[in-house]
Amino acid sequence: MKKYLLLSFFALFSLSLSAQTVNFSEHIAPIVYKHCTGCHRPGEVGPMPLTNYQQISVWGPMIKYVTGIRYMPPWKADPEFQHYLRENTLTDEEIQQIADWVDNGKPQGDPALEPPLPIFPEGSQVGTPDLVLSFAETHVHPGNGIDEYRYFVLPTGLTESRDLVALEIRPGNRRVVHHTLVWTDTTGTAAAKDAATPEYGYVAESGIGIGGNLETFQNQLPGYVPGQRPPVMTNGMAMRLPANADLLLQMHYAPTPVDEPDSSSVLLFFADEPAQRYVKNKIMLPLANTLTNGPFIIPANQTREFHGRWTVPEDISVIGIAPHMHLLGTHWRVFAVTPSNDTINLIRINEWDFNWQGSYSFRNPQVLPQGTVVNAYAGYDNTANNPANPNSPPQWITWGEGTSDEMYYLPISYVSYQPGDENLELDDMLVNTEDNPAFHFLHNRLYPVSPNPARENLKAGFTLGRANRTILELYNMQGQPVQRLLDGWFLQGQHTVDIQVEGLAPGVYCLRLIAGKEQHLQKFVVVD
Repeated sequence: MKKYLLLSFFALFSLSLSAQTVNFSEHIAPIVYKHCTGCHRPGEVGPMPLTNYQQISVWGPMIKYVTGIRYMPPWKADPEFQHYLRENTLTDEEIQQIADWVDNGKPQGDPALEPPLPIFPEGSQVGTPDLVLSFAETHVHPGNGIDEYRYFVLPTGLTESRDLVALEIRPGNRRVVHHTLVWTDTTGTAAAKDAATPEYGYVAESGIGIGGNLETFQNQLPGYVPGQRPPVMTNGMAMRLPANADLLLQMHYAPTPVDEPDSSSVLLFFADEPAQRYVKNKIMLPLANTLTNGPFIIPANQTREFHGRWTVPEDISVIGIAPHMHLLGTHWRVFAVTPSNDTINLIRINEWDFNWQGSYSFRNPQVLPQGTVVNAYAGYDNTANNPANPNSPPQWITWGEGTSDEMYYLPISYVSYQPGDENLELDDMLVNTEDNPAFHFLHNRLYPVSPNPARENLKAGFTLGRANRTILELYNMQGQPVQRLLDGWFLQGQHTVDIQVEGLAPGVYCLRLIAGKEQHLQKFVVVD
């Protein structure tokens, strides 16, 4: 008995000593610099910089809370379903170290043992491009408070086909460039549409499609979202860029109260050696030959889950996947069933968040034999219980490019299979090799609340570019309404609202601004 008590005492003493010896320089700095600083630094999307001991120590209690509930760092793909390059998740041990460090007074430790801050590239994140294509004119995105999807055609001028290993978008105006999609067009269709309009660029017709045609739609190249680094093809893989092709860019400009000019560029990087294999893309869309339970319509006050199927036409090796939907989206689950009835998991996102989305590159190619069926389930919540619903009351919704419309959009990147792909290790050879999430934050007109986290009171600011009937309301993360701060007021211009959070239970809350048919969200944390 005495021996058992003695062992128990030493075990508890060892655990206590371990907690007390956790310090910033040796334990916390490596975690934060690797998983947080990429976004939490000047000029990036994080609301506060986390680049040194003083900054990180101030936010210690908040960091403990948001990592403890796994709200941060943001990684939406379920790691128990599949693994990817540059996963940005914390282990249970790392989360416990953060908690121990905060609970024991946030000791700094020996500054000489602190790792150096990662070097983040300011210009191109790939290197020196082989070809730069830029807007022929400056486009002015109107300050009417409405997001804009505009197409631009950039002729490559290539007299021969080239093997493309990387494409990097350099936005001219990061304040309004929300994201960019890129395709190759060898048909001249997009150029003809551009020539038919007097202004630079053009807007696509309504319905499923893009500014070119459905054939062009499948020739997709890597695009741009803030915070995401361009992938670089390795292992003899490349994307084929045909001679005389045009690049077709779909620029999504975020709502703004003032006119904003933009003149963006595309950096192209070609292979030094001829490619051994070319990357192909399949984009699953809610068409009749894909959905088993269409049409793609989400009635008001209903939840829907759509099931799409794609039968693989040859033996392939999948290298990446990038599910996309809008504010009604709730989840994705994508898996493949082979002819021998084996199941291969591709991606599962249990809680979709339009604020955080990205593309996912597999660590190893996912080999799918010919005849394999890819099953893609996507869920949507068009009820008043969804705090992200852009309409109050809910409205009938179908496919559309606007943020208040909805999408079922699933690009799958792959190459033709070669023996040994099962053991091939994929690596995109980024210039900066520190792990970083491939996500972006939604840019909007509802500004981040302050302070965040909050204990008693906070302020919320928003700008309305034109007069709108305005609702400002507070929800908890279960979608339950907590406070209605503005109830249908007709407002325009810049406004600040005081919010009382004293008495609210600790946790994550969502502030929602509804202005006409538009909606914007900000999340914040309430602490004890």
